[in-house]
Amino acid sequence: MTARAGADDGRIRDLSRLLPDIATLRQRLEGTGYLADEGLATALFCAARLPQPILLEGEAGVGKTQAAKSLAQLLDTPLIRLQCYDGIQAAEALYEWNYPRQLLAIRLAEAEGTHLREADLFGSDYLVERPLLQAVRHPGPRPAVLLIDEVDRADEEFEAFLFELLAEDSITIPEIGTITAAVPPLAVLTSNRTRDLHDALKRRCLYHWIEYPDVVRAAAIVRLHVPTAAEDLTRSVAGAVQRLRGLDLQKPPGVAEAIDWVRTLQLLGVVRLDDDITRSTLGTVLKYREDLDAALVRGAAWVAGGD
Repeated sequence: MTARAGADDGRIRDLSRLLPDIATLRQRLEGTGYLADEGLATALFCAARLPQPILLEGEAGVGKTQAAKSLAQLLDTPLIRLQCYDGIQAAEALYEWNYPRQLLAIRLAEAEGTHLREADLFGSDYLVERPLLQAVRHPGPRPAVLLIDEVDRADEEFEAFLFELLAEDSITIPEIGTITAAVPPLAVLTSNRTRDLHDALKRRCLYHWIEYPDVVRAAAIVRLHVPTAAEDLTRSVAGAVQRLRGLDLQKPPGVAEAIDWVRTLQLLGVVRLDDDITRSTLGTVLKYREDLDAALVRGAAWVAGGD
């Protein structure tokens, strides 16, 4: 048996013990403050136990990023996050060479009259690890959770760059060679679907679309994060946020905004929503002037559930 196969067997046994079934995963997620429905819990369970990368899509604010954070927390393993953006380059995601240190080594060699080979300057000691390389070189014992956040903001060329890592748990550095993970990371990709991702990327991943939670689940999630909040208040805020999402808004509010709203109302000593307090605190959940106008045109009383 190879060292890699032995490590894989050990990881499988460890995750089997920690996550024996979906119900246990849901319970452990809830212990981190994350309330997952059956579908999401099933998808995360399969991603961890197969293991296989998973792509989570959904509107902003539905809990995609937090799902990866909570998974890392319940596994008691590092979360390594790569935040994607327009124009991100491979060097920013994978590695860079420490040029100042290389230059210093060259000058020291010249001062000492020693010969310095090119290979001496392009070894592990001169690598600056970025998130993808950190995840591949993570020693374990449990896999790191690699969060590739908002991958839809990167371009197709960067998507293609990810294929080797997602398919083979390895990366290639021209000066060194291919580095294969001893403990492959659990890769969680998120997308707000601002553009369609390439089919080749999706083929390498499990897939789950996260919907906005209904009022009952949203209220339960809020209470999980604000346990001192009254049930009536959390339910009324969850209902107000759901009504707001029915408007034509630039940025519909998510669960995070509902949590912020409840915390704000608690700070103000509010025990229930009415039109006056809704009007004065609406900026907690709506962050564009046009969205505020749209909500107020519809009516603060309507938002609060009065009519």
